[in-house]
Amino acid sequence: MKQVVVLLLISFISCKETDKKQVSRIINTVEFKTHTLDSTLSIRALEITDDDHVFFLTSNGFGGTVYYSEYDKKSNIVFPIPMAHDSIKNNFRSAAVTSKFGYGLSIGNPARLYKIKNDEKVLVYQESHSKVFYDAMEFWNDNEGIAIGDSTDGCLSIIITRDGGNTWNKLSCEDLPKGTKNEGAFAASDTNIAIVGNKTWIATTAGRVYVSPDKGITWDVVITPIVKDKETQGIYSMDFYDALNGFAIGGDYTLPDANRANKIRTQDGGKTWQVVANAQNPGYRSCVQYVPNSNAQELVAVGFKGIDYSNDAGNTWKHLSDEGFYTIRFLNDSIAYAAGVGRISKLKFID
Repeated sequence: MKQVVVLLLISFISCKETDKKQVSRIINTVEFKTHTLDSTLSIRALEITDDDHVFFLTSNGFGGTVYYSEYDKKSNIVFPIPMAHDSIKNNFRSAAVTSKFGYGLSIGNPARLYKIKNDEKVLVYQESHSKVFYDAMEFWNDNEGIAIGDSTDGCLSIIITRDGGNTWNKLSCEDLPKGTKNEGAFAASDTNIAIVGNKTWIATTAGRVYVSPDKGITWDVVITPIVKDKETQGIYSMDFYDALNGFAIGGDYTLPDANRANKIRTQDGGKTWQVVANAQNPGYRSCVQYVPNSNAQELVAVGFKGIDYSNDAGNTWKHLSDEGFYTIRFLNDSIAYAAGVGRISKLKFID
């Protein structure tokens, strides 16, 4: 088991591909290889490496890995791996991996952030507050990372590390745009943060996108046209293909078939956003990701109502499957891993 986790934690590079080519394919079907776990588990924190390894964390405080074995030519799973150093059962919604370490962040009070390597789990940050609720985490590089959460003192909660995750410091409200009432992020798929180079975008429940050009030192905020009339509406997931092209999806999980103004796109780095595929399916989805090597044309969105695909930058969509998932990450332009209720699945997209 140690060898599996070591491989996972030392081999991670971004699954995003920068090579661009013209899209000519249309994905028609998706095949599944599923690892079934406990049906009471919610799995929303998932990271994938370039060598077909997956690291995930669960709602009851455990972790696991999925790896491809050359010996038996199939994917295997190691689960459960305890993540806490005491009896507290953390509800993990966020995970991140650098070339040396893994990280897991729980949502509740107290919020707890662990630095992980093999069997060693070190508590590196803890925050106690009646409103504390952390939603997502990403790293710019091996030393610098960011996590975001709901407002506790009138502004979005943002913590940053500059020393490889050993210490984390919370930004003052004086250093952030003024928050809206109860502004936060939906902890649905660990995709509220997007990073390209030094540039960072954060999507919030208020339908706003925070933008930083310098790895979280300075911030601006943009109001988007996504539906946000109720507390259950707003941006649930966001991804950027490159420094210009980004996409966000959301809606209302209590009205999952509603599809008005729940998909938005930017082509200028997040300065402006436009509604696309308005009043067209899909409705509510909890995660959207660009397909690698697709020239910002191919997107896949998942939610508990199924999987949908676009090959024209989100203008039109095709429903591929009713299989429900919370989150998805791509290994390459044909293989992805997705997580949901008590299961991890390897997905193969076929044209």
